[in-house]
Amino acid sequence: MTRLTVPIAADNFESATAQIKSAYEAEAEVLELRTDYLKDLSVELVIKLINEARNICKKKLPIIVTCRSRQQGGSNAWPDKLRIEVLVAAIKAGAEYIDFEYDSFTNLDNQEKLRVALSSTAKTRLILSAHDFDGPFDDIAKLYRHIVNTYSAAIPKLVYKADHINDCFYALDLLSRTSDDRIIFCMGEAGIITRIIAKKLGSYVTFASLADDTATAPGQLTIDVLKNVYRYDDIDKDTELYGVIGSPITHSLGPAVHNACFAKIKANKLYLPILLEGGKKEFDDFINNLMCRKALGFKAFSVTIPHKQNVLNYVRMRDGKIDPVADIIGAANTFIFGPDDRVSAYNTDCGGALEAIESAGTKNLNNVTAAVIGAGGVARALVAGLTAAGANVTIYNRTVKKAHRLADEFNCQYAGLDQLQNCDVKLLVNCTSVGMYPDIDATAVPLTCLKSGMLVFDTVYNPAETLLLKNAKAAGCKIISGLEMFINQAAEQFNLFTKQDPDTKLMRRILTETLQIL
Repeated sequence: MTRLTVPIAADNFESATAQIKSAYEAEAEVLELRTDYLKDLSVELVIKLINEARNICKKKLPIIVTCRSRQQGGSNAWPDKLRIEVLVAAIKAGAEYIDFEYDSFTNLDNQEKLRVALSSTAKTRLILSAHDFDGPFDDIAKLYRHIVNTYSAAIPKLVYKADHINDCFYALDLLSRTSDDRIIFCMGEAGIITRIIAKKLGSYVTFASLADDTATAPGQLTIDVLKNVYRYDDIDKDTELYGVIGSPITHSLGPAVHNACFAKIKANKLYLPILLEGGKKEFDDFINNLMCRKALGFKAFSVTIPHKQNVLNYVRMRDGKIDPVADIIGAANTFIFGPDDRVSAYNTDCGGALEAIESAGTKNLNNVTAAVIGAGGVARALVAGLTAAGANVTIYNRTVKKAHRLADEFNCQYAGLDQLQNCDVKLLVNCTSVGMYPDIDATAVPLTCLKSGMLVFDTVYNPAETLLLKNAKAAGCKIISGLEMFINQAAEQFNLFTKQDPDTKLMRRILTETLQIL
């Protein structure tokens, strides 16, 4: 059983007490007292803090006492002598766990003092930890064995920074191959998924902060996000995994929407944020890693920038199934693992976008003049759909060669982005990420080309009303928010994931509430 642990990282007793109360109210399962954060660290202060935690939590929550060295991520450079004294005092005070760095434990004097203190009680367990903030360990399995052989009763804790999502497999493999009490996950944005699925794979604990500004390691989610977005309480060994692949991915609303819809139908499914940086090679490596690790339980992905063509190329390479829309467009936004290593690719962007345009009242696109800004995966979907419906499309892009190639594929016009101010069209669609959070004060469209009566569609959905849409509204244009396309395409993806239709009203509510918070 994985225990959800909240670090208490405060520099004084009063602040630490307030954090303990908040952690208890947030339903933490374990408290970690990060005593290395205290300004006036002393044995007496730590004992006082332990006793106060017992009173606040009514003795219900186990306590880890940690006094981390600066080299292993500690907040202050306390000497080993004081750190050992603090941990010995914590043992005598009845703390359920103490956490000490393995490299410091190999010092025989440190080791002897802790062994003697631990031998006096059966209540306290030792966590022997190793952290690497620069990248994966040289040999994580070997390090794990060394820790176990050094002190067999210890709980090994091995945590490293994942520079890329593919770095996570060292940690996931070790978790999958071992079954004793152990704590293994990755730091950094790319490693976030290992913190979330630690419960599925049986890590002894996983960590969540009270707030972003009290996180004690990079990539640490808040307890609110872990519980309410990622449905932590519902995760078990049989949970099926889904997610969104892209770069950047931090502000994707896919996890909030899909996880809420999974919960609505009581599906044991979890949707994760997959930061996958790089190009075709990195994408192929990631999917290949999952193909040979079926026990992890990954079933399907949404795919966004910059991998919409990479996913299609991968499925073609594997001789998989490609739906006709994705094949025509030359880009996919949905990837599904099937039986017998069969993979599939779909494009729900095109249908989602056309449905949004039709819902705005433009049901007949034949001979409608349209400007599409951008030449990436979303633009391909819009150009394919619009040209198929008979619209007269011109593609505007900063890199003219890219616009030229896309225009040739779909027999339409093209121009450089600097020519956009001269356009005179009925429909204008922004398919770039310009204006997306956090760069909300940017727009790719000059005011001079926004004319009353024009229909302006921004595929960016975060924020719901971009600067482009604000400008268009002020100019008397009709507008379509990217939320409409997002909901339409996500609903179709959800059906592909579950063979059920989602509650689109729930989708819209979750999106609206989340965007208001952001």
